Amino acid sequence: MPRAQSTKHKILISTFATALAILLITIIASPSIAQKSERDQQLDKNLDYVRDPVTGELRAVPKKSPPGTAPSSQTSSGPVIRSQVSLVETGCSAFSAAGEPILNLTLQDFRLVADGQQQKLEHFDASTEPAHLALVLDASPSEFHSLSDMKAAARALTNELSPKDQVAVVAFAGHPHMLVPFTTDRKQLDAGLEKIELMRAVEETGSNIYGSVYLTAQRLFTGPKAPTGRKAILLLTDGQDSALGLSWNPASMFPPTGALANRLTFEDVVRELATSGVEVFVASTENRPRGMTNAWFSANRAKTFINEDSRTMGIPAYTIFLAELVRRAGGGLYFLRESGTLSEVYRRIGATLRTQYIVGFYPSPGADVRGWHNLNITFGDPVAHPNARLDCQPSYYIAAPQ
Repeated sequence: MPRAQSTKHKILISTFATALAILLITIIASPSIAQKSERDQQLDKNLDYVRDPVTGELRAVPKKSPPGTAPSSQTSSGPVIRSQVSLVETGCSAFSAAGEPILNLTLQDFRLVADGQQQKLEHFDASTEPAHLALVLDASPSEFHSLSDMKAAARALTNELSPKDQVAVVAFAGHPHMLVPFTTDRKQLDAGLEKIELMRAVEETGSNIYGSVYLTAQRLFTGPKAPTGRKAILLLTDGQDSALGLSWNPASMFPPTGALANRLTFEDVVRELATSGVEVFVASTENRPRGMTNAWFSANRAKTFINEDSRTMGIPAYTIFLAELVRRAGGGLYFLRESGTLSEVYRRIGATLRTQYIVGFYPSPGADVRGWHNLNITFGDPVAHPNARLDCQPSYYIAAPQ
């Protein structure tokens, strides 16, 4: 190459490299650019809640919908199609008397009763289908978790999972933000967690815990392309929600009447989870309240935890509602401070999900009407598994057709 051309070529390369460096510095240094990208993934952006006055079902609809617009099956958060004849799937974990997972069970090992009627099991999965797990992480000002800790915890979780299992990430403060959609790419998961630092720079106020769980369930687990098999939300939070106005009064969980009828409530959240078959595994950053033992959970799980007995035990309201969320949706409640590290909590959750069974059935007449239905799942032959136990979702919900 002639010397003049070589010099010109070097100048062009140098100019391009300089321009690229300036561009990268601008992107990294400019909060407005980084924040705009993050806000584009805000799950509640331009959404309003509308409650059907006949069925009582809540729907998320575009904010610009004219007054009186009926709830639609097509919203900006994705289509939701529900039918009363849909397959109902529920998760179960089987443990021996020593507390070890029982493996290699088959469909014939389970017996399922819904509202007192035995149901024919039509679907069975022994953790062979891909699992779909959504990490929902509290990034509010009251919570701080180092990025390295969260990455280590995510790796501990995925080490317990199959490479084909899908993981998504949602982080929230005042609003929920989708950081990573479902993916099997573990490097993409690491990169998505980096965005939490950008969220903290925005300094959103509030901690919209239950609204974030609701929209995560609706956005990721419903619609014509909804996943099947094991489905779970892994929620990391202190429990101090700033949006729903929850209190020790049980009425605070349910839809109000009048001008506030369209607001999201705790009941709407658990309905969405139960309709979608999504369990919730909570990692609380608070201390375990004295008296809230595993034996206490088992003895009281047949009724709501939001009662005077729980209050007199000194359990904080924000912790009892996390327990109630798990009681209603299935899953587990872990306390970070007694488990040592977030990695250990996620490892334990991953191990539970890796050995979980999914059973599915089409509800028979009487168990297929709109509303809540009780589930009772037992071993088909109790004698074959003496002193063993099943941890299964306690109920399912059938929403009004939309």
